[in-house]
Amino acid sequence: MTGTDRATALAAYAICFEELTSDHLEALSPLLADDVRFRDPFSDVRGRQAVLGIFRHMFEAMEAPTFVVLDQAVGKEACYLKWRFSGRVKSAARREIEIIGMSEVTFNEDSLVISHIDHWDAASQVFGLFPVLGPLLRWLSRGFSPAR
Repeated sequence: MTGTDRATALAAYAICFEELTSDHLEALSPLLADDVRFRDPFSDVRGRQAVLGIFRHMFEAMEAPTFVVLDQAVGKEACYLKWRFSGRVKSAARREIEIIGMSEVTFNEDSLVISHIDHWDAASQVFGLFPVLGPLLRWLSRGFSPAR
């Protein structure tokens, strides 16, 4: 697969994410290989249906979740999407969250996603927003910071 092919596949994947809704979820399916792997700080699953299940759950747990792709890059082996995710957590009194992250995406020779690995800081961007966990995580992080 050439860099141009990967760039085209990545652009289509990015558009799909930006347009992702609970009613539009199946549009993701034809972009994924049967044995695709998806990993983020909360999940590590294999298979197209398992990946769709992750996003189905996201729409059940979140109100108005949206992805905005901020940047794209094509590397020698993998491609990268920098994104902003926002929405309201239904189980946390509709608390607004915003996460900035990066996805490392690998395609097969048929331009299908075989691996989607999300990189983002769950401790500060999600857990840190909650009343009990937030102060605890900030206290713990001071222990790993250089002396000021």
